[in-house]
Amino acid sequence: MACIHIDSPELRAPRVNQPVYREDCTQCFDSIDDPSGLDVCLFCFNGGCTGDRNHSSIHHQRSGHPLVLNIRRTRKAVQRDETPPKMSKLAITAESEEDRYDTTTRVNCHSCQVSDIEKSAGKLPAVVNGVLKAATFSRKEEVKAWEQEYKPCQHILSLVQDQSNQTTSKDLCKCSSCDLKENLWLCLECGNLGCGRSQFGGVGGNSHGLAHADFSSHGVAVKLGSITPEGSADVFCYKCNDEIIDPDLTTHLKHWNINIADLEKTEQSLVEMQIEQNLKWGFSMTGQDGHESKPLFGKGLTGLKNLGNSCYVSSVLQCLFSLPEFKERYSQSMAIPPATLTPAEDLETQLRKLNDGLLSGRYSFPDPDAAISTDSLDVVYQKGLAPAMFKHLVGRGHEEFSTMRQQDSFEFLIHLFKLITRSKHTDGLQDPVGSFRFALEQRLQCLACRKVRYTVDEQDNISVPVPARHIKSNQNDTTSTGDQTSPNTPEFERVTLKECLDIFTADERVELSCTACGSKAGFLKRSRFKTFPRNLVINAPGNPPSNDQPMDDPDSIAQLNEMGIDVAKARMALRETGGDVMRAVEWVFSHPDDTGALEDSSGDMPSGNTREPPGFKELPAEFQLQSIICHKGASVHAGHYVAFVRKLLPGSETPQWVLFNDEKVVEASDVEEMKQFAYVYFFRML
Repeated sequence: MACIHIDSPELRAPRVNQPVYREDCTQCFDSIDDPSGLDVCLFCFNGGCTGDRNHSSIHHQRSGHPLVLNIRRTRKAVQRDETPPKMSKLAITAESEEDRYDTTTRVNCHSCQVSDIEKSAGKLPAVVNGVLKAATFSRKEEVKAWEQEYKPCQHILSLVQDQSNQTTSKDLCKCSSCDLKENLWLCLECGNLGCGRSQFGGVGGNSHGLAHADFSSHGVAVKLGSITPEGSADVFCYKCNDEIIDPDLTTHLKHWNINIADLEKTEQSLVEMQIEQNLKWGFSMTGQDGHESKPLFGKGLTGLKNLGNSCYVSSVLQCLFSLPEFKERYSQSMAIPPATLTPAEDLETQLRKLNDGLLSGRYSFPDPDAAISTDSLDVVYQKGLAPAMFKHLVGRGHEEFSTMRQQDSFEFLIHLFKLITRSKHTDGLQDPVGSFRFALEQRLQCLACRKVRYTVDEQDNISVPVPARHIKSNQNDTTSTGDQTSPNTPEFERVTLKECLDIFTADERVELSCTACGSKAGFLKRSRFKTFPRNLVINAPGNPPSNDQPMDDPDSIAQLNEMGIDVAKARMALRETGGDVMRAVEWVFSHPDDTGALEDSSGDMPSGNTREPPGFKELPAEFQLQSIICHKGASVHAGHYVAFVRKLLPGSETPQWVLFNDEKVVEASDVEEMKQFAYVYFFRML
């Protein structure tokens, strides 16, 4: 029987920017590496598994799209004769699928029930060829992650160089303000030579180049030691605070009597230093006996592949899906996925997909590719699931999370909480973020008239200040921090979490004017838990934050109140939008059912417009540490994140700590490392 759909008007090759899901199923993590392969819809390019779950058939039933391209691949044996070249570019090296895999394809029609249709028939050649040549969705995300493209900025394009100053070779020997002879930056506008910022890892610098830029308002400088005869160099714009490209670098250097052809690169570029730092931000994967920790496999022990700067996502997901509320909420049968024609763009579908992928054990086994390509004595970890669809979906439209740069895992957690809460929870399903919510009471007392005001805010986390107390040491000592060792690195006293919580709940003086007596003497502010959540998130950043949300701005509240928005909802809207009045108005209209009213003794709200605060009031409230997100790096926007999760392992009577380091899942052996680098704590009420 011939297929009647091969000449369908809707049948056309994928557009250049159209996503083609030809690597894994959009509704589970079954992939083209499975024995029956993956079906790619030739009408919308959705990827559907063909095994026992058969999401390909479900997609056909819902969409009516008949034709699919079945793709199945097997790994080729890898030759290990050559040593890989040293990385010098923050990029993905081009390696085609043909280099690594043997791939078989065939066209099938669900409607006609015809298999292995001739690929040269009808419109199939162009469509099939387009699907096979299209970059996979995860590959596109991966390349965006690592390929950092720099562009010229307006300051370099409009650069006017000083005609009066001239430099000599003697002027280029050391910093004009100190004796440093490396990490030197030449101001392209006036020729000043200043040392750069001190780089983590031991590269010296006193920031005299930055000081010159601040004083002179000159924007662009080039790092002398990074210049190559081919014309590449590190060029930095202080006004843009970013690395850029100078398309006329040769001409600009010639103005200062520097012949680029005579130069030789003598120092690491910024990219090379970043690569070196990223490779050093490792967490211990060895046991107390010095051998590599044994990988763990099974239910609840599935790792996530690092897509490039995605460890902040993975660490959050491992912690959340270790909690009963997330497990139960997204554990619906995979045989009946959510009713959507675009599962890759549906948050409910992607969260169910993650829940199944992380917890079922279906994908937790040694990477067969690694077994092919490594020696028998090497430890083989999992391949790891690629959360590319989820990451793209939750980051879409967000200024930071839509990029492929490293991000703050705590900020991502709060962003994800908001997305989940705003999503649909039908058929009696509960919002799992509700288990994190509690009421925080703030007490303000005027230091002049002694009047007191109480406000109660609904929160789903707290950030506690971490005091930094230096340990005095010999100036010539060399100290070690994690995997990094450098001279004169400051050491700090250990701080307990209890001390941080005590500071969080202690009295704090704030500068405010009293509306009751008009005094500007200030207030004493104190925060305490009015209720406790089932799951408590505590963020312990290195720099002490304010111990609660920003203080209410009376002018902004009054402005919203004049628009007909009651005080309670105005206050909540401002806090949800960071104090932005216009965004607060939009928030009010998008949350018509949220009154924002909790108990408040300030008298701003009528007594009949209150609602019971979330959480539990019973005391004592006892909590157990469930998981930790740990971080190593110069800042929360760099370095590496991992998760330590308390798990009941097979054969063990008590829960053990498990380290989730991207796709590597091992029993944690270094609890001290976990304590030292803890950044976000997840506690569960007993």
